[in-house]
Amino acid sequence: MKLKSMMPIVAALLLFGTSCTQGQKWSVRMANSELARHPHSWMLDFATKPKWGYCQGLETHAIFEVYKVTGNKKYLDFVKSFGDTMVYADGSIRTYELSKFNIDNIAGGKMLIALYKETGEEKYKKAADLLREQMRRHPRTADGGFWHKQVYPHQMWLDGLFMGSPFLAQYGKEFNEPALFDEVTHQLTTVAKHTYDSITGLYFHGWDESREQKWADKATGKSPNFWSRSIGWYMMALVDVLEFLPENHPRRSEVIAILQNLSKSLEKYQDTKTKAWYQVTIYGGREGNYLETSGTAMFAYAWAKGAINGWLHPSYLQKARETFDGLTKNFIEVNADKTISITNCCAVSGLGGSDRRDGSFEYYISEPVRHNDPKTIGPFLYAALLLNK
Repeated sequence: MKLKSMMPIVAALLLFGTSCTQGQKWSVRMANSELARHPHSWMLDFATKPKWGYCQGLETHAIFEVYKVTGNKKYLDFVKSFGDTMVYADGSIRTYELSKFNIDNIAGGKMLIALYKETGEEKYKKAADLLREQMRRHPRTADGGFWHKQVYPHQMWLDGLFMGSPFLAQYGKEFNEPALFDEVTHQLTTVAKHTYDSITGLYFHGWDESREQKWADKATGKSPNFWSRSIGWYMMALVDVLEFLPENHPRRSEVIAILQNLSKSLEKYQDTKTKAWYQVTIYGGREGNYLETSGTAMFAYAWAKGAINGWLHPSYLQKARETFDGLTKNFIEVNADKTISITNCCAVSGLGGSDRRDGSFEYYISEPVRHNDPKTIGPFLYAALLLNK
């Protein structure tokens, strides 16, 4: 279904729905709350000193999207202050080291492209070129999948697909490098091949080609559990790549099919009362598991974007609205200073690097839970804005 044929449906839903009115309000309220919490943009992600990280990249890009919709220059100023703090005149990036081959560091490239297009300042283009250069040299599995990091050799994690692929797809479109469309579709389908579970229709968090990691199944290399945020990262990667992938690309239909099938599978595990998903996706009733907001916000965003663009059935726009309304009803707190906070955010989860990070259910529920994590704020803002269009 083409976007044009979707427009009467979208218009009707936005005219008569309730969450669309709330969505603009929520996007502005949340962005304003984040600006109030962080006098300097480099303080995002609870930072005590400037750092180039994917959390800062995700949230500054989301706040830039708020600027695009509202036209309020304070949001642009906030984002640009991060760019100016982190990017030097020659395009080098403060605290960034290409030689570490950390795919997480690529996610901020979308913000760099946004600032370059908005301001025309060459330093942002040079910085984006630097991140592109990392991915030319980035280590790969035998079948061409990007390693998650050099310190995590032979491994693909679902997280990494969002960190690298949307930036590469946009870079390919903006700077006339069409070969990158083949690259990103290869990455998305390669990780799907290695992490897919035919029983649930979901994707495991990671895959170890070498089978050497303690968390890796010795036969398949797959990690043992489904982590909602990792699936959310992957879903956002799918819709964000599709935004830039040419209509006639030969593998476009494969990417759309993955999105459609994953969306259908996820519905089985959504909490009927709150419309949220649990930290460990399939074990909703298990003691210690909890409803987690970053993955939930990511699913709301992916469903909204997929439905609006015709990649998903139009019913997913209503499902996205219900999911977003569940977030605002059950997980938003109003603070004494009138700012708002979103609760139930998993601080971090990963695989390996320590014996504790073994991919077990017990591990995933043991990580800290906090308010206002950028990994929830970013997709919350994206979803809020989309549900207002």
